[in-house]
Amino acid sequence: MPEAQTPPFNIVIVAQGGRLQYEAVLFAASLRHSAPDFQGRLLVAEPQPGPLWDGKPGISNGDARKALQELGAEIIPFESKHFGQRYPYGNKIEMLCALPEGEPFVFFDTDTLITGDITAVPFDFTRPTASMRRENTWPKQELYGPGYTQTWKSLYDQCELDFESSLDESWPDEYWQRYLYFNAGFFFYECPVEFGKHFLRHALTIRDTPPAELVCQSLDPWLDQIALPLTIHALGGGRHTIPEGLLDGEISCHYRVLPMLYARESDRVVEVLEEVSAPQKIKKVLKQYEPMLRMVYQGRGQKVRAMFDRENLPRKEQAIRNRLKREGFWMR
Repeated sequence: MPEAQTPPFNIVIVAQGGRLQYEAVLFAASLRHSAPDFQGRLLVAEPQPGPLWDGKPGISNGDARKALQELGAEIIPFESKHFGQRYPYGNKIEMLCALPEGEPFVFFDTDTLITGDITAVPFDFTRPTASMRRENTWPKQELYGPGYTQTWKSLYDQCELDFESSLDESWPDEYWQRYLYFNAGFFFYECPVEFGKHFLRHALTIRDTPPAELVCQSLDPWLDQIALPLTIHALGGGRHTIPEGLLDGEISCHYRVLPMLYARESDRVVEVLEEVSAPQKIKKVLKQYEPMLRMVYQGRGQKVRAMFDRENLPRKEQAIRNRLKREGFWMR
């Protein structure tokens, strides 16, 4: 698709006190570095104090707030009416209704780096999708419990959605990739308010009146990733509505935590991380967060990098995490 056919769009992340505010600064710096021609708005959604939070959940570091604003971010407040501190992943659901209605958006988790020109991605905002960089984290299969088909079908039935059309029949029955499942590290659509209404309705339905098939399943922290495929399917989206290899590829990297970035990501990702974190005004902020101080500025990240062969990584992410913890390099 020629670039001219991709409509203008906004980028949104969520930031609050603690780790996320520093990741947000790093995200914004990487966006400005890697996509200087991006003309949309960078929106930073910030949860506001309320009965579902203890204290003030918003951006607590004044230097981080100032850095975000200097990087051109607009901080958008939103209320937590349903989730809050008990389920902070619900921020990405509730903040959507505070965004500009009718304006296409791309959401990213803050633990993401933009590593290429995001304006070159041929988004079809009428056909939403989300990150396919995921493992079979949900549902967990119990020995005598319902299988994948029975579990997922119960959710589609409860939400009055067609289950059969969501299946990828190139995979066998009862294999996890046959079923629509995403990581919620990014998603997009033509209207955040409409997406948010569907996302919230599905999440609350699952949380408050789960079908019997979910009796042995954990919803924390998986609720957003259970509701997300239902939302995308309801809005006419699905798998791979943009070309593979762009997001979660050459254009963006959802690194999750810095030790994982140094352990498994490409040289290009490390290069972008260290380049965008080097300017003094960014360094001043990020050094206040111990994992960034130690991993990026004191060289522990390069020690982690030397521990792993990126051409022969363990198949499961948990195996990498376990080794980092054993060797004393785990930080978040």
